[in-house]
Amino acid sequence: MNRFYKKYIVPPDTRVSLAKYDPDDTLDFKDKEAGLELLAANNRRIARLQNDLYSEGKQSLLIVLQALDAGGKDGTINNVFAAMNPQGCRVQSFKTPTRIEQSHDFLWRVHAVAPQKGEIVIFNRSYYEAVLVERVHKFATPAELDRRYLEINRFEELLAGSGTKIVKFYLHIDKDEQLRRFVRRLKRPEKHWKISSNDYPERQFWDQYIEAFEIALSRCSTKAAPWFVVPANHKWFRNLVVSQILLQTLESMNIELPAPSVDLQETRRLAAIELSRQRHEKKRLKLKARG
Repeated sequence: MNRFYKKYIVPPDTRVSLAKYDPDDTLDFKDKEAGLELLAANNRRIARLQNDLYSEGKQSLLIVLQALDAGGKDGTINNVFAAMNPQGCRVQSFKTPTRIEQSHDFLWRVHAVAPQKGEIVIFNRSYYEAVLVERVHKFATPAELDRRYLEINRFEELLAGSGTKIVKFYLHIDKDEQLRRFVRRLKRPEKHWKISSNDYPERQFWDQYIEAFEIALSRCSTKAAPWFVVPANHKWFRNLVVSQILLQTLESMNIELPAPSVDLQETRRLAAIELSRQRHEKKRLKLKARG
């Protein structure tokens, strides 16, 4: 188990207090460049393992990203998952439930977009919104919330039992950093699309959101689907932590490449014949051109 995994995992049956997690933490990395260098190396290894996972076609990986607004979900996706082959990797965003989705249970829309065998899927927000936003704004009763934590655990156990590895990341920023990011968005036209009319009004519920996350992390970090609290005030370190944990997770899956579906000895023989034929053809054409 690498030190990132061990330090930031939420052990099962732990009562979480986010005040004990420093969002400015960078472990012993004093040099950002060293962190970026390790991130690049991790991403190359992750890309190779993703290709192996896709080729194996027997297991899958679900990654859940949750954070308060401006916590860095999009940035994490861009910096950690960009090297993956899109053929076997998909990002799934969850917006406000539609009228049809609201007429079903809160997990109804989730199961259909869970990863298939060989696939990695990143949930940009997730079914956890049903115990976060709905808790903060009292859209659900205490009894409904209690039931949802249990249903989430059972749902994740179902996925895990079907061959899906699950890792969940809470990107931990503080209130001052969130405001700095909101202000920076105003100064950068390419970021204006991210600005929401709810950005500043929702800040008054900061403490309630922190409490909601603490409860979700405490009740839903399990052996089958662990939560990790990722220090996210420093974007480069956030990306490094996620990449380290993702790399260890993929390595732990013991991915096995499938046996070739053809006779390799016969295929090598045919390849040698074709290469020889090609060399002779090029030689013939060259002599012909000389006249």
